Amino acid sequence: MSADEPAAGPRRSPPPWAAQALVVLRKDATLELRSGEVLVTSGFFGFLVVVVASLAFYLGPETRGQVASGAIWLPIAFATVLALGRLWQRERDDGALDGLLLTPLLPSALFAGKALGLATFLVAIEALVIPVAALFFSLDLVTLGPGLVSIALAATPGIAATGTLFGAMTARTRARDLVLAVVLFPLLAPALLTAVVATRELCGGASVAELSDYLTLLGIFDVVFVAGGLALFGLLVDT
Repeated sequence: MSADEPAAGPRRSPPPWAAQALVVLRKDATLELRSGEVLVTSGFFGFLVVVVASLAFYLGPETRGQVASGAIWLPIAFATVLALGRLWQRERDDGALDGLLLTPLLPSALFAGKALGLATFLVAIEALVIPVAALFFSLDLVTLGPGLVSIALAATPGIAATGTLFGAMTARTRARDLVLAVVLFPLLAPALLTAVVATRELCGGASVAELSDYLTLLGIFDVVFVAGGLALFGLLVDT
């Protein structure tokens, strides 16, 4: 190297994997706090579904468990699709997704950050839907609260991982919202049906300990789709 050439500085190593995922999570959280469009739209939708279900299907205490379980998880399922449409719309605008892929972020860290963001959003929706359902269906949250929280915490990671994985896959398609719904709902069916049945059993008088089989199934679903997302996300977004 000649004397006139500046000395090359030390090469910066990329941040750790967890820090990369937190960067993506912080970006999505900041955008949502500024606009509020995802939470407001999906939250209002979830509230409306619970109210309509209570007025249309609730016939008294004998139908409480069956109707309440569907009224809780149906809006969460549709709110997931609504949220994914808006979250990935931001990444499509002005080539933001391509810009993210050109950064030193690892694809698995990008997936983890997006999935954590969606999981945080789902927890917020659940925190709205469950109390509203308890109010309109006369559910005792003191008694049922621990079980409902356990079911929600067991179901949310798998739903978020599945939604993030296939939301990325459909991000560049023209009819993305339709394709996402067609692809996502069959894959979410095992987790959603398990959560609905577990909630129905809980409202019917089952204890949290008696729900262990359902919680185990939800845990298996979480592990499969989180691991699959971490392994396959890079291949899906590069196609």
